[in-house]
Amino acid sequence: MASNNAASSSSSSSKNPGAPGVGPSRRTWDVEEFTARARERDRVDREAAAENEARLQKGLAPLRRRREVLAKPTQALQARKAPLDLDKNVGKTMMVDMGGAGDGVGGGSRGPGFHCDVCNKTCKDNVAYLDHINGRLHLMRLGQTTQVTRSTVEQVRAKLDALRKQLAPDGTRRSVVTTYDFDARIRAIAEQEEKEKEERRQKRREARQKKKGVAAGKNAAAAAGTAAAATKATAAATGIPDDADMMAAMGFAGFGSTKR
Repeated sequence: MASNNAASSSSSSSKNPGAPGVGPSRRTWDVEEFTARARERDRVDREAAAENEARLQKGLAPLRRRREVLAKPTQALQARKAPLDLDKNVGKTMMVDMGGAGDGVGGGSRGPGFHCDVCNKTCKDNVAYLDHINGRLHLMRLGQTTQVTRSTVEQVRAKLDALRKQLAPDGTRRSVVTTYDFDARIRAIAEQEEKEKEERRQKRREARQKKKGVAAGKNAAAAAGTAAAATKATAAATGIPDDADMMAAMGFAGFGSTKR
């Protein structure tokens, strides 16, 4: 009798999810929604199978995963308006959800790392996160291309004027707009380069003169040694000792004065 009541209760709950007897924690299902999802999944699988069959006939390798169809970008590459703040959690302890970590698919942060809400993907470090947000797929989801619009001369001048009108380092707004003289800047750079060249030439001249002085000293020493050797050779040939040998034989160094 109890089994019949349980069976009738389960059959009534399957027909009417909100019927009495269904616990508040029991999960209910929308049959029509999940049926539509299943049909859509079957349609995508059939299209993928047909595409792979066509690729095989052309001699191409089949696709291992479904190709995501994204809308065509409508604008050029745009600069970021908000900072990334990659170091905002440095030194902090955070609780992360490790469920499904590493797959990068599904809702939530999916483990530690940097999460992209646009692509619903988690990157393990800041380098991978930067590569992702600068990548073509992420930009396509934002509706942007990887091409940068070339700025005109008027736009560059307007940007320079806006930068000149920004706040001064002391926090006060600049009242006088400074002008930038390109010709004066070019002349200053040329003068600086010429000054550096002259300094290098002066250093080379000093190095050459120093080298010549060292060589002259060596030549003078060699000449003095040659003259002394010639004097000794002459004294030995004639039998007359030179002054140094005579003074050494007589027992005194020289005839000079001893005054300091």
